[in-house]
Amino acid sequence: MTGNTHIIGGLAASLAVAQVTNYEPILLVSAGVVGALIPDICHGGSRIGRKFKVLSKVINTLFGHRSFTHSLLFLGLMALLLTSFVDNESIVIGILVGIASHLLLDMATKNGIKLLFPLKVTIRFPITARTGGTAEYLVFAALSVLTVYFGYGVFGKYL
Repeated sequence: MTGNTHIIGGLAASLAVAQVTNYEPILLVSAGVVGALIPDICHGGSRIGRKFKVLSKVINTLFGHRSFTHSLLFLGLMALLLTSFVDNESIVIGILVGIASHLLLDMATKNGIKLLFPLKVTIRFPITARTGGTAEYLVFAALSVLTVYFGYGVFGKYL
């Protein structure tokens, strides 16, 4: 999936969580968008990879693309690190929700992900889309509708 699809996916997922929890919605949603970009640190051409070129290159050299940073192991390590060093639960949950949304979206691509890293098994959904293809644009559109729906549920009281 493209960066824009990951951003809207993180936004929709974090708004959905904000709708059913008491976390601070602005922090949760902002962190969700950031979290949705984090797994692609392993790809030098990604939004986050271009911002942190050296780190991206090191991670890509060690693990390759869509392996460690696209795994349950990475999600668990991030949860451990975040809960150890970040005091705000809204931010922690937002980042983790964003990462999880990224993993789910990349499981919907033909290349899939190494969800069970270090096992070399590729996990993908039975129906997949090509990155940047028509199906991805339909996913983007559906996530945009969900973002409006959940966003109204969270922030509608301020309108």
